[in-house]
Amino acid sequence: MGTSANRITLLRDAEGDGVAELREVFLDNLNQPFGMALLGNTFYVGNTDSLVAFSYTPGETRVAGPGRTLARFKPAGHWTRSLLPSLDGRKLYIGVGSLSNIAEAGMEIEEGRAAIHEFDVATGTVRIFASGLRNPVGMAWEPQTKVLWTVVNERDGLGDETPPDYLTSVRDGGFYGWPYSYWGKTVDERVPQDAAMVSKAITPDYALGGHTASLGLCWLPAGTLPGFPDGMAIGQHGSWNRSKLSGYRFVLVPFLDGRPTGAPMDILTGFLSPDEREAFGRPVGVARGPDGSVLMADDVGNAIWRVTAA
Repeated sequence: MGTSANRITLLRDAEGDGVAELREVFLDNLNQPFGMALLGNTFYVGNTDSLVAFSYTPGETRVAGPGRTLARFKPAGHWTRSLLPSLDGRKLYIGVGSLSNIAEAGMEIEEGRAAIHEFDVATGTVRIFASGLRNPVGMAWEPQTKVLWTVVNERDGLGDETPPDYLTSVRDGGFYGWPYSYWGKTVDERVPQDAAMVSKAITPDYALGGHTASLGLCWLPAGTLPGFPDGMAIGQHGSWNRSKLSGYRFVLVPFLDGRPTGAPMDILTGFLSPDEREAFGRPVGVARGPDGSVLMADDVGNAIWRVTAA
């Protein structure tokens, strides 16, 4: 990972033609910011070490006032801190990845990590919503069931396809296995075991393949793009630690009645050369634009891709 600019840049497409006419430094002097959320007149930022809030007036192109630190997180390791507001705007969900691959330095240093935290906007309290999620990055709501879903990057060192990264619904209080087990109760023999934890490990809903590095997640309603049904759109950053590379694409996992159904459908591909020697792009964050387009950030091509109907 390169050095972070420690800032958020505002790109504004006032003409609605898919090209940003305005580019401004929206916020700076941050610490590896990743997650962002706007609730009313408060703009929240997920720094690697904290959740910070800023006063914001809609329409402004720069946040000038000081921020308030609302929660602290351990930095380093998996550094991204995704943010997702609850559907009623009363809570914020924060993805906090593990420090290590399989807790090689022990579980004490991993306390509060490999988890999704829930922040109560009214009271300012924070609790762990779900745990055992090695690196939960993208989060999204499934609108029919109103259930939280996330994409998780699983552990390394067990081969090309073992275990798969995954897309899963997230239960309040649920434990998903890390570091003791993977894909439910499959024990990782490299880790000192805790049988009680393994016994309650939840099997994820949908396998995405080994080391796809699925990072971004958003819900796309049917008809957003021609020929695509309801589903979860996923930016797959791509693998580095397998014999044949995978990921490097923007896909949609189709949903029916609140559940995944069928194989992923390609939205954007072609980011990896056929001989796997060069990556022309690596998908990260994905979002649905206000005009119905689909946006995808690419941190190798240094671009934001906009996908629309013809």
